[in-house]
Amino acid sequence: MDEVLADTLAEHIARYNRDHNEAVTLADLKGKWLWDIVSADRHERLEGYLRSEDFFEDLPVIEDSQRVLRTLGEHYEIFIATAAMEFPNSFGPKYRWLRRHFPFLDPHRFIFCGDKSILSADYLIDDQPRQLCRFRGEGILFSAPHNFGVSGYRRIDNWRQAEELFLSEIDK
Repeated sequence: MDEVLADTLAEHIARYNRDHNEAVTLADLKGKWLWDIVSADRHERLEGYLRSEDFFEDLPVIEDSQRVLRTLGEHYEIFIATAAMEFPNSFGPKYRWLRRHFPFLDPHRFIFCGDKSILSADYLIDDQPRQLCRFRGEGILFSAPHNFGVSGYRRIDNWRQAEELFLSEIDK
């Protein structure tokens, strides 16, 4: 979900910039995590944003994700897996966010987990290589600043590419 459907990084940067009067941009993060460019004395504050009750409630939606998932849902069984164990307070906000922005998806197919290698599926689209490395199906890396330069997986940069990829698989 995070950085694939929901733009958590935009919210994280916005809160950091607001609270520290900074101007961090996505370009500053190419190949890095926000923690890599922020001084160590501010790391606790960065994590605090993720632990706050409202962080996951109103995240921006990744462009085209709603339209493409609706289209792909006509041909595929779609499950949404999100690594929510690290921030347990995110369960409710993430569930509400999914219901609000993806009302056409079956909430019985929302999976809140930690290690996505437990999933049994043909494909997993994720921005985290660590989630893809032990997945038994095909892991597809969704581009994000922190995974710039990571190789070894099929990569998609946006949901239009995902649509093209998965619709072309139907014809095979």
